[in-house]
Amino acid sequence: MATVALAVTENMLHFELATTFEIFTRDPTGLADPWYDLTVCGAGPVRVGRFHLEPDAGLDRLAHADTVIVPAVADVDADLPADLVDAVRAAHQAGARLVSLCTGAFVLAAAGALDGLRATTHWAHTEALAARYPQIDVDPDVLYVDNGRVLASAGKAAAIDLCLHLIRRDHGATVANAVARRLVVPPHRAGGQAQFVTTPVPTREDHPLAGLLPWAMERLDQPLTVEDLARQAGMSSRNLARHFRSATGTTPLQWLSTQRIRRAQELLENSDHGIDAIAAAAGMGTATTLRRHFHRTVGVPPDVYRRTFRSA
Repeated sequence: MATVALAVTENMLHFELATTFEIFTRDPTGLADPWYDLTVCGAGPVRVGRFHLEPDAGLDRLAHADTVIVPAVADVDADLPADLVDAVRAAHQAGARLVSLCTGAFVLAAAGALDGLRATTHWAHTEALAARYPQIDVDPDVLYVDNGRVLASAGKAAAIDLCLHLIRRDHGATVANAVARRLVVPPHRAGGQAQFVTTPVPTREDHPLAGLLPWAMERLDQPLTVEDLARQAGMSSRNLARHFRSATGTTPLQWLSTQRIRRAQELLENSDHGIDAIAAAAGMGTATTLRRHFHRTVGVPPDVYRRTFRSA
């Protein structure tokens, strides 16, 4: 997915547009070759917030790109530009991977690219998206959705999460983590994490999980249980589950499973350890268990992942 077309039109939101440009125009790691070749595509000069933007190419270029990214539109109640919708539809028919950021989902929806699929957008607009396009399974409670060739994110920070997810899919966890470090953002938030979190991000000073999460990360090779986590946190299992759901959008066991898979990915990319040793280090027990969970979560077996994403 080396060629990326960034579709722009009047009155798009500049945060998502600028974020995409920043992430996909420069490889900060030296590990990915080739990096993405990004082209800004529009029908002509456009105004984005208080800025004026001169596209590199016309909207017809979308149909020739590997990946098409549609940033957020400022007004979901206004008529969408017909030329943009037509160009996105043509790109979809040509086999491009389509990505919407925030309210860019309304453009993909108008183009018919989300029909019959699960999708999301900013939580403030999920009801409008579902009402306007009942053929779409709109999920208001996730950061992003990956349908393979069609992906959609919620707003602002979730757009960064989805961009990093794309890099992780294309180049592996090591490269995605390096990009995240440059951006000074968390390297991975699972798409199923809740959009709306009612408490602040955990910190050592003010959140019950602040000390627990690093403690657990240092012990992923051990057979940790919910009871172990609750005991370390000094709370009941029920209270632990409530705090986990509120802070991470998932359960303690699901969080542990995600961290174990991430540890396995890092070891597959950066070590020569065999599958049995990686399974033990990631707390999966046996190679058979690792292969089963890894394939179900990542989509490919561990040995295929290693061959694909082994860093230089």
